[in-house]
Amino acid sequence: MRLQTSTGYKIIVDWLSNKGLHPFPFQEETWQHIIDGKSGLVNAPTGCGKTFSVFLGAIIDFINHHPENWKSKANSGLQLLWITPLRALAKDIGRAMEEVITELGMQWNIGIRNGDTEISERQRQKRRMPEVLIITPESLHLLLAQKGYPAVFEKLQIMAVDEWHELIGSKRGVQVELAVSRLVALRKSIEKGQPTIDKGPQSANSQLPIAYCPLKVWGISATIGNLDQAKEVLLSPIYNYSSPSVGEGGREMAATVKANIRKDVVIESIIPDEIEKYPWAGHLGLKLIHKVLPILNASRTTLIFINTRGMSEQWYQALLNVAPDLAGTIALHHGSIEQELRIWVEEALHTGKLKAVVCTASLDLGVDFRPVETVIQVGSPKGVARFLQRAGRSGHSPGDVSKIYFLPTHSLELVEAAALKKAVEETFIESREPMQLCFDVLIQFLSTLAISDGFRPAALFEEIRSTYCYRDMTRNEWMAILEFITSGGNALQQYDEYKKVEIIDDVYRITSRRIAMRHRMHIGTIVSEAMMKVKFVSGGFIGVIEEWFITRLSPGDVFTLAGRQLELVTIKDMTALVRKSNAKKSIVPSWQGGRMPLSANLGKKLREKFDEAKSLGKPTNNREKQKKDSHSPLTIHHSPSHSTDIELKVLEPLFNLQQQLSHVPGANELLIEQIETKDGYHLFVFPFEGRLVHEAMAAILAWRISKITPITFSFAMNDYGFELLSDQPIPVDDTNVYELFSADNLLADIQRSANATEMAKRKFRDIAVIGGLIFQGYPGEQKKARHLQSSASLLFNVFSEYEPGNLLLRQSYQEVFDQQMEEVRLRNMLERVQQSTIIITFPQQLTPFCFPIKVDSMRENLTSEKLEDRVKRMQAQLNTPSP
Repeated sequence: MRLQTSTGYKIIVDWLSNKGLHPFPFQEETWQHIIDGKSGLVNAPTGCGKTFSVFLGAIIDFINHHPENWKSKANSGLQLLWITPLRALAKDIGRAMEEVITELGMQWNIGIRNGDTEISERQRQKRRMPEVLIITPESLHLLLAQKGYPAVFEKLQIMAVDEWHELIGSKRGVQVELAVSRLVALRKSIEKGQPTIDKGPQSANSQLPIAYCPLKVWGISATIGNLDQAKEVLLSPIYNYSSPSVGEGGREMAATVKANIRKDVVIESIIPDEIEKYPWAGHLGLKLIHKVLPILNASRTTLIFINTRGMSEQWYQALLNVAPDLAGTIALHHGSIEQELRIWVEEALHTGKLKAVVCTASLDLGVDFRPVETVIQVGSPKGVARFLQRAGRSGHSPGDVSKIYFLPTHSLELVEAAALKKAVEETFIESREPMQLCFDVLIQFLSTLAISDGFRPAALFEEIRSTYCYRDMTRNEWMAILEFITSGGNALQQYDEYKKVEIIDDVYRITSRRIAMRHRMHIGTIVSEAMMKVKFVSGGFIGVIEEWFITRLSPGDVFTLAGRQLELVTIKDMTALVRKSNAKKSIVPSWQGGRMPLSANLGKKLREKFDEAKSLGKPTNNREKQKKDSHSPLTIHHSPSHSTDIELKVLEPLFNLQQQLSHVPGANELLIEQIETKDGYHLFVFPFEGRLVHEAMAAILAWRISKITPITFSFAMNDYGFELLSDQPIPVDDTNVYELFSADNLLADIQRSANATEMAKRKFRDIAVIGGLIFQGYPGEQKKARHLQSSASLLFNVFSEYEPGNLLLRQSYQEVFDQQMEEVRLRNMLERVQQSTIIITFPQQLTPFCFPIKVDSMRENLTSEKLEDRVKRMQAQLNTPSP
């Protein structure tokens, strides 16, 4: 059917025309694919109408199938399943959809289902499904855990996965893959006229009485580096779908729709009045708060993005301290604030009541706050894609300009601002690598199916293998998984609590109500630190905070949460009871997991910017080294007058000092500084590859050096480099340095150098929770983190001794290598170093590049106030010229 001649298209275009709007070409292209029965992926910048490209396509398709009664037709069953990664997105998307439905006069209902949905609303949905259901991956799996769930999806036409670029590369993305494979398989059963529910003899009437219509799956994504792979991951079950009515299979049924819309992003750095030649991380941000106030005053609404929840609390308080008149027009938003307050903030943003919101990643994704004119990014966003995503929160309409300010938390971060500008200009966006063979998620999924209607392994094996994540799973691994859920496997077969699934008439089921209830309570893959509720003694919920932080406090201690000063009264039943405090000083909570590593893309652009900065620094006397630099294939040549980056120009004194004391590394150079101080012998290395790679590399380098001579080290690292500190000279020179940075025997050296077993043991805790081996406790009675870790460690040791081939044990080591050590990126870095020039210098004092790493090494032993005093003394000494 040709789109322009269809009834649905004409109705939607007329509706848009009455509002003074017209569809973009990429939206019309998507609508054509949808009415043609195709699946696909829509790729468009933030704020350009991606949502309407699929949602309006679903309406057009519905109208085309019901041209006579599309307005009056009610109780049509679930037509569109809309998966969103954030609860905050659901309400906003639902509001936009309801507005369309109301104006068109249709009888569709829009439903939302997530952890915030009232039980009464869920029951209402169970009795009568809305035509559109907006749902999170976790809540979708909870639907699959209900008996008779295929009936919910019997009329489903389109499954849309919003913000797919955020989900891919995570276990929540794997959950989506499994859900897609299950719903595609249901559709195949409908087509073949087979029963879709295993209910035994009484299910003779369970065939779904509707005409065959292929399920259409659509991903919606902002910019991502590996777009084609992202599409393949989501649509793999479609590609593997094969039937006579489809022809040669599903691969030709998938489309990629790209919006050729250039989203203008204006990036402006906030330049400190004075550039520190010896920078250190974190302290500078709040000192620039006076430069933020004019930006807030000039904009209708501003979002201030902070990387961590703890710092967001500090910024909120600091803004109120310097500008008390902002009270009532400024708000705080992060994931630990109670739901009611978060919803109030989101509503107030929509209506333009707020002048500014200090937020974390909780407002990263596509919530459409039209009053937002400006975004401020405080500190490094660590990645190009994240920076663009946040910039897109402003000017959230097609044609609008997104304005984002970069506020550095130390002066060297200004180089990152210049690197971000270049990366955005080149659309040099990170890829999100998909996860493979997540056996913990698969075990959870099998239990989900087993507590609903059960499953037959033979058919399900091929279904699971149709996903990208499990396409390489062997039959032996599948049999091991089945044995694990039915008997506990070799190591746990003596314990009845691990025999969860029973085989009844060849159908795998969970019949225990207790096991089923416990499983439903913990469906999901987000395993966070144990959280504790925070309430007023007089009543009133404030938010949640991590158990490890609150248990370190004593009654009477004052801390900050949700922008309030709170005094701890007591801890009772996993709840911290507090009262308001007027204390001037308070402890700012530090949440785990707040430190993201620098992305490979941003690291590459950063090295290129340092290459440009070399031309700003004073010339070196080593002409031979200059000659090598000029022939570097990666060097970007700029005359000093050609550089237009204000950030590099204002940092010229810092670069001059760095060049004078040591060297400014080019894009194809690795700088190593060896410095002796009263603390000992320091080896500083600057790969600019992010803290996780640096942590692993520091351990490997220390181990390789120890093979040359017995020596012990302490480590420190940041996103730019790392330090090895010893009490004796470190034997690294021109004769052995390339060998020390070799990629040969990398995996073996990782296992020998780092405590991989201890890291895998901690990773195993999360895997064991997801896989259902460890029960986290009932609501309000969660087990303490140390008890969970103790249980996980016990299981880890049992598997290591009695079942070393256990799949979950294998997975825990693999995740350590892939995620904590970033083994692939580490290997790429070492291969790059082998093709680069390694520059070893011997400065007589700390340099501007190594100073922030040195400060980071002191953080754990000093309070923030003592650290600042110590740093000031160090800076004063270093800035005083030697006699």
